[in-house]
Amino acid sequence: MELEMESTKGSISNWRQFMNVINETKPSKLMLMVALLMSIGSTAVALVIPMFTKGMVDNFSIAKLDTMQIVALAVAFIIQAIAAGLSIYMLNLIGQKVVASLRDRLWKKMLVLPVSYYDQNKTGETVSRITNDTGIIKGFITEHLASFFTGIVSVIGSFIVLLYLDWQMTLIMLVVIPLSALVLFPLGKQMFKISKGLQDETASFTAVLSQVLSEIRLVKASNAESREYENGSKGIKSLFRFGVKEGVVQALISPIMSFVLMVLLVVIIGYGGMRVSSGALSTGELVAFILYLIQIVMPMSQLSMFFTQLQKAIGATEHMISILDTEEEEHVKGKEVAKANQPIAVEHLHFAYVEGEPILEDISFTIKPGKVTAIVGPSGGGKTTLFSLFERFYLPTSGIIKLGQDGINEFSLQSWRSQIGYVSQESPLIDGTIRENICYGMNREVTQEELERAAEMAYADGFIRELTEGYETEVGERGVKLSGGQRQRVAIARALLRNPHILMLDEATSSLDSKSEIVVQKALNNLMKGRTTLVIAHRLSTVVDADQILFIEKGKITGNGTHEKLLESHAMYREFATQQLRIQEQYGS
Repeated sequence: MELEMESTKGSISNWRQFMNVINETKPSKLMLMVALLMSIGSTAVALVIPMFTKGMVDNFSIAKLDTMQIVALAVAFIIQAIAAGLSIYMLNLIGQKVVASLRDRLWKKMLVLPVSYYDQNKTGETVSRITNDTGIIKGFITEHLASFFTGIVSVIGSFIVLLYLDWQMTLIMLVVIPLSALVLFPLGKQMFKISKGLQDETASFTAVLSQVLSEIRLVKASNAESREYENGSKGIKSLFRFGVKEGVVQALISPIMSFVLMVLLVVIIGYGGMRVSSGALSTGELVAFILYLIQIVMPMSQLSMFFTQLQKAIGATEHMISILDTEEEEHVKGKEVAKANQPIAVEHLHFAYVEGEPILEDISFTIKPGKVTAIVGPSGGGKTTLFSLFERFYLPTSGIIKLGQDGINEFSLQSWRSQIGYVSQESPLIDGTIRENICYGMNREVTQEELERAAEMAYADGFIRELTEGYETEVGERGVKLSGGQRQRVAIARALLRNPHILMLDEATSSLDSKSEIVVQKALNNLMKGRTTLVIAHRLSTVVDADQILFIEKGKITGNGTHEKLLESHAMYREFATQQLRIQEQYGS
């Protein structure tokens, strides 16, 4: 009993959540009412037509054929067709607007969710929620909402007329229809479970496709086509199984409804024929009775489908609500950075992605304005995580990062991040032209002169001029049409154009060959002039001239000083430096 009550409460709560989400899209209530009234009006007209048919059958002869009756019937058909067509169009328009509004909200939310959300959720699944799940809601509004109201009107109206025509035959129907409903109800519940599983499996399959296709070069380079085919094939087979299960339920519902209709027709025609022969019922009344019977049985199947689709729409809404309820970044909340050329102090910083598994422990240091701070140490020590905290992709578990006297969390994200230029070893580019990539994120019009100046300082102007399309050259998805060194120089040009006060370089030259590294290093030197710079590097040449070097291992700073000082006092740094020097001598870099 308690479980049933909990289930009922959950259903009511889910229904309310669904209605709230739809209401927040602000659909036109007037248009919805007009559309539903037209559907109901169309159904009401359909209820009158069998009575016209009754009169025509009972008085059927050329002599008695009433012209006005035929005209009235034709007008009724035309009105019904126009009302039904307008209703379908308006409901479709409402459904499209609701879905567009939902997708807009979800897309806007996606862009302000913190990085931690994407660490925990697959991108493909999130994409599926925006595309497939919103499509389910559209289908519910455009295809099933009107059928619910018209079905109720059709069933109730037909029953009232049937009771008027012949209450005895109507009672026979009342016995059969509830029996069919008892069979259809559990099938509807089963359909909901299958549909929900199908939604989840579709989201997972989309995630697999997104991941594999975005890393197709890795797949091919690793000869992993067969492995990924197997992974995708599992998803396809799973979707197939759900599809078959859905087909089985639909295959049961349709024949059951046909069987019920046939049984009722046989019973009504047989019993009605006897009543016609005895004179208790006219032929026209029997024909009308059969037509009304069809108007009851057909909406019954539509009503069962309505509740199935409603459950699917509610299930889809649950996923959307979980996304919309996720805490987001507040880009404009906080004060503006008035003066970025101040010391940056990191005080007793602790951070863990997972509780109990610390990545950074009690990190403290100060970065002087306009100076270069290099961060070195073994892989996995927490260097990139520290950069993520500077970018405010994550919040520290404890401790604080300060600009001057203010904690960086006091500044608006928009203002703080606009002070930072970030160049990573991957140099991510968008699918577009070189111009679009260099100007990416700029909130103003960039002149050709500014663009060329940034490219020149980044040593990118040379290779850009050699390209046929110049700055309008398409770089391809993730910049695949450019070399590693070219991508880095485009990224540096982008950072130069932003003119940041704080510069963060994450292994900016580690993946380049010696020739490219020399050019990129020159570009970086231009970029670093007069800026507060943090640089992560494994190459000794990058850190030797730094004003301050931090050695981080296992989440702790174990060394802080200049290159010469750490060579003397820090054994691990000395080992790191001599190894790097030996490698660079070996390759002549």
